[in-house]
Amino acid sequence: MEAILVDSVLGSLRHFLHRNAIFICERLCAEFPSETNLQLLASCYLHNNQAYAAYYILKGTQMAQSRYLFAISCFQMDLLTEAEAALCPVNEPGAEIPNGAAGHYLLGLIYRYTDRKKSAIHHFKQALSLDPLLWAAYEELCLLGAAEEATAVFGEAAALCIQKQHLHHGLASQNLQTSIEDRNLVSGRNLSIEDVSPRQLKHIHANNLREIPGNYHGAAMSGATASQSLNSGPSSTAFYNTPSPMVAQLSGVAPPPLCRNVQQNGLNPSTVGNDSSPRSTVNPTIQAPRRKFVDEGKLRKISGRLFSDSGPRRSTRLAGEAGANTNPSGTTVAGNGTIHSSKYLGGAKSSSAAFRSVTVRKGQTLANESFDEGTRQEVFDDSRSYISAATSTSTSTSGDPKSLEQDEATMTIGGVITNTSKIINGAAEVLNLLRTLGEGYRLSCMYRCQDALDVYMKLPHKHYNTGWVLSQIGKAYFELVDYLGADRAFSSARQASPYSLEGMDIYSTVLYHLREDMKLSYLAQELISTDRLAPQSWCAMGNCYSLQKDHETALKNFQRAVQLNSRFAYAHTLCGHEYVALEYFENGIKSYQSALRIDDRHYNSWYGLGMICLRQEKFEFSEHHFRMAFQINPRSSVILCYLGTALHALKRSGEALYMMEKAILADKKNPLPMYEKANILLGLDNFDEALEVLEELKEYAPRESSVYALMGKIYKRRNMYDKAMLHFGIALDLKPSAADVATIKAAIEKLHVPDEIEDNL
Repeated sequence: MEAILVDSVLGSLRHFLHRNAIFICERLCAEFPSETNLQLLASCYLHNNQAYAAYYILKGTQMAQSRYLFAISCFQMDLLTEAEAALCPVNEPGAEIPNGAAGHYLLGLIYRYTDRKKSAIHHFKQALSLDPLLWAAYEELCLLGAAEEATAVFGEAAALCIQKQHLHHGLASQNLQTSIEDRNLVSGRNLSIEDVSPRQLKHIHANNLREIPGNYHGAAMSGATASQSLNSGPSSTAFYNTPSPMVAQLSGVAPPPLCRNVQQNGLNPSTVGNDSSPRSTVNPTIQAPRRKFVDEGKLRKISGRLFSDSGPRRSTRLAGEAGANTNPSGTTVAGNGTIHSSKYLGGAKSSSAAFRSVTVRKGQTLANESFDEGTRQEVFDDSRSYISAATSTSTSTSGDPKSLEQDEATMTIGGVITNTSKIINGAAEVLNLLRTLGEGYRLSCMYRCQDALDVYMKLPHKHYNTGWVLSQIGKAYFELVDYLGADRAFSSARQASPYSLEGMDIYSTVLYHLREDMKLSYLAQELISTDRLAPQSWCAMGNCYSLQKDHETALKNFQRAVQLNSRFAYAHTLCGHEYVALEYFENGIKSYQSALRIDDRHYNSWYGLGMICLRQEKFEFSEHHFRMAFQINPRSSVILCYLGTALHALKRSGEALYMMEKAILADKKNPLPMYEKANILLGLDNFDEALEVLEELKEYAPRESSVYALMGKIYKRRNMYDKAMLHFGIALDLKPSAADVATIKAAIEKLHVPDEIEDNL
């Protein structure tokens, strides 16, 4: 009865009949109460997005697999302290982490979200050493800025680890088949083939095959035990109630998720190793799945440009937000934004992450990661696999020389003959692909975006044109402030994977910068219709409203994204941008700090805090926050520029000029550092150099009124009133904002007033 119920539960899970699986599994636990059966019931609830049910079922359990599933439930419910205690019991300081690589990865996530970065890095590295194909752990290391070069991580040591685990698995399979042959021979010695009828012979052979699950660990059996049927006694009950030591021997290959199809002949994909993913052999008593957590995101960054009236979300008004606080004479004017050749800066991460972040919400939880592929499922399915393997093995002649020669060059994995050289070559091919992807992702997280693009170009065509790779390329172009290139890459990603939300929040910000309101609105509607419970969808909707200057509605949409996934750092940052646009600076600071608690390398939040301090004339704090952002992303022209602005406000003009020079070299198309450099030179009374810089700047921003207004101010300081009047007039003709018009007109009225007298007025 127990075997039938277990098979029904596993079949229901394979066919996504979660409610039926829960019902049948409850009957199983009522009839055969055991902790192993509770594990299966908890897995059913996790599949049905009911982590709280699994939490109460497994609370107080002691088996390693139970502790792992309980930790998963706690993680989804944001009970990180209990999750850590389940994986690392306080009363057992030397206990092994359950489930090897998967357990270390989960513990790393817990340490990361509890702000213990060094411990998180240690466990992510440990997970990678146990399972080189655990890509999610390498992603987390990249996001933490602690990843080694991909050539070292996915090198020879990783290849040997994969080969060792697969070879170990193959030997275990052969040992099991050998024991099956031996049992068949032992059980047949008492009767000669000539002495029995064909029906009797068939009955003996069937009994031998049915008893394989009862002796799954491969121990030698007596003839009496071998003749025991599956339903005849304690052997079958023990098989389902206790973890089998054979699972440890088969732990070299990670089982695929239950949603994959099972072959019609009963072959278990978990023993074949479809995804070539080795499993850690740490804590071999209990076998559990290793799957990547949902990483939506790992999603980062907005970069800012000059001369925009869109607020500090992605840029700052030149005069209203930067110049007004840094110009010593207080007469800086800004343009009307007729031509916005400007860059923006804001923030997001990913992680798709990410994890970039682990999505804790309905419809997308860690339960999607097949947590019920534990001991019982693997034992039951593997027993069927080896029954089929034994059928073919027992009918062959054990002393055939050809078969012995073949054993030297091949191995049996889950009943499938696999050449050893194919395993070696396959591992090399997989690791070669991961080296390219890993190095590109690592460089991207270090903001060496052009180098990352060059690495991605080395990918094969079929991998390059996948949604994930194209999204990463779009993010790289975005960081390079090449919004048109980013638009093309993200559009291609949408075509390749229209169902994927990876990077779509960044794509919506790209369209925001390009002021493509129609495309942005269409994208937001598509994402909402695809998954209205995804934070990326609401970030896109919020950007759509923000582009229309409806900041209050935009803020509500961003808050909805935070509600859906509290670990989505980009949503917190966008909330901060909207608070700043509404001049709710205290709430903006709280939002930026929330983002930094999730990801302290989220440089956009450091930038946002720096901009608030700059507007509040807290220049020391402003310098600190901009410098923190600079340490994370030293290649951002905008961060360099605002760091120089803060230094200039602190009367450290030499350092400020140096930062402006670096900002200009970082992005020659960005007019902001050139303007600020001219402003600094004006403060140092280097009028000729300032005019040279502004003359060059006119080539990049020919219709920016603030450039002509600053030139007019310089000509006034040099007592060249005619040229000053000319440039003030040009600035007015370019239709600046109302505040800038008032500033320019005031400068014209005081054209013949000496600066000393003007400063005293």
